[in-house]
Amino acid sequence: MEIGIFAKTFNQPTLDDVLDSVHDHGLKCVQFNMVCAGQPSMPDAIDEALVEQIRSGLAERDIRMEAISGTFNMIHPDVQVRQDGLRRLEVLARAAKGLGTGMITLCTGTRDAADMWRGHPENASAEAWADLRESMEAALKIAEEFDVRLGVEPEVSNVVSSARKARQLLDEMQSPRLKVIMDAANLFQKGDLPRMRGVLDEAFDLVGGDIGLAHAKDLSRDGEAGHEAAGTGLLDYDRYIWLLRTVGYEGGLILHGLREEQVGMSVAFLKKKLGR
Repeated sequence: MEIGIFAKTFNQPTLDDVLDSVHDHGLKCVQFNMVCAGQPSMPDAIDEALVEQIRSGLAERDIRMEAISGTFNMIHPDVQVRQDGLRRLEVLARAAKGLGTGMITLCTGTRDAADMWRGHPENASAEAWADLRESMEAALKIAEEFDVRLGVEPEVSNVVSSARKARQLLDEMQSPRLKVIMDAANLFQKGDLPRMRGVLDEAFDLVGGDIGLAHAKDLSRDGEAGHEAAGTGLLDYDRYIWLLRTVGYEGGLILHGLREEQVGMSVAFLKKKLGR
């Protein structure tokens, strides 16, 4: 495993400044976001010259793009919003290989129309799941066309709110292009924190063989939490890293949910845990 980071953690004025910040912290891989190149996260178009600028900037610093963020609300109550998201997903998928990555990360979504990371009572409805299936089937057709993989992350505020729901989606879609983004800090429903090891073990039992990317952040409570810098909360990182190794995961361990000034501390924390 290699420590990486959400590139947009570094709030810098130019792409070169962002990539220099990644390099200066000794990090060799990123989850990229097009905002780092002065674009919306999901642009309506990506110029070939910009693709080359990003790819060469990464290569010059020996940084690998593990994935690129392609998050939109896949169960937004307005179908037009979902269709716009799929159209922009195709733009990202078309550019992905040129950028140097084979994975796009998604947000399975929420019925909250204003914030795709905020929970909603209707997320557990059959109608929400049906909309997710419809969006995911369309997304997987795009992934097939452009030879990329898609990553979905179980998190309590979204329709895929648990590892069990992620397993259900994987089983229903039956696509080798659909993978799981494992973020242990997002797995704890309200009241789950006292049984941390059991929650982690169950998640890896369910989806450990389908992990395409791993995230690293922390939490100080359960429920809609998991927004703190790795090493500052309660997550059992020894168990988390042991489980990742047990299932043979060898990709990036991607830091996020932290401020720029916390990066050095979290990198040192993960290095220590990985060295054990």
